[in-house]
Amino acid sequence: MCGIVGYVGRKQACGILLEGLRRLEYRGYDSSGTAVVGRDGSIRTTRAVGRIAALAEKLDPASCDARTGIGHTRWATHGRPSEANAHPHAGGDGSVILVHNGVVENFRELAAPLQAKGYVFRSETDTEVVAHLIADLLAKRLEAIDVRPEGSEAVDLLLDVIRSAVAQLRGTYGLLMIFRDWPEYLFAARLGSPLVIGIGLDEHYVASDASPLA
Repeated sequence: MCGIVGYVGRKQACGILLEGLRRLEYRGYDSSGTAVVGRDGSIRTTRAVGRIAALAEKLDPASCDARTGIGHTRWATHGRPSEANAHPHAGGDGSVILVHNGVVENFRELAAPLQAKGYVFRSETDTEVVAHLIADLLAKRLEAIDVRPEGSEAVDLLLDVIRSAVAQLRGTYGLLMIFRDWPEYLFAARLGSPLVIGIGLDEHYVASDASPLA
């Protein structure tokens, strides 16, 4: 089963993500990855096949000032073990980055209209379909209001988009998401796949089980 870990707060996210992923190694995996939001607002995604040590070696030191991030260990279900199929996956032009635990049974059905709209799939996974679906719904909402919301209005909009997306999924999911234009937030959703939330002082943790939060 895939592993998930996420952090948002005041500490450096990279170390927390790597330690969390190491604590999830017992679940078994063939690849891993992280996505972190730098202080300049850019999202840096790193993926590697094999052990967590391979991922740690690839991490750009410049990304270690990040205060928000998500990580994932993958056990291949859709698509072979490869860097392209490793999580996190980006939707649209990178507006949303997410990791996923579970199986989306209707991913081919959802992928067809997205491909017809011009979305390019770079992996063999069901997860990338979810990322593009959320990006597409977000783009429609932003086009309709013609202004980028902030604060509670942004949270409300993003929650509506996520709810609309997961309502179309058939199967199981534990999802952790960050959005390029609202890097201060971390969103989670689940159905059938476990997620644990840890609440600290001005910080939050999310994981697929309690071991990374200990």
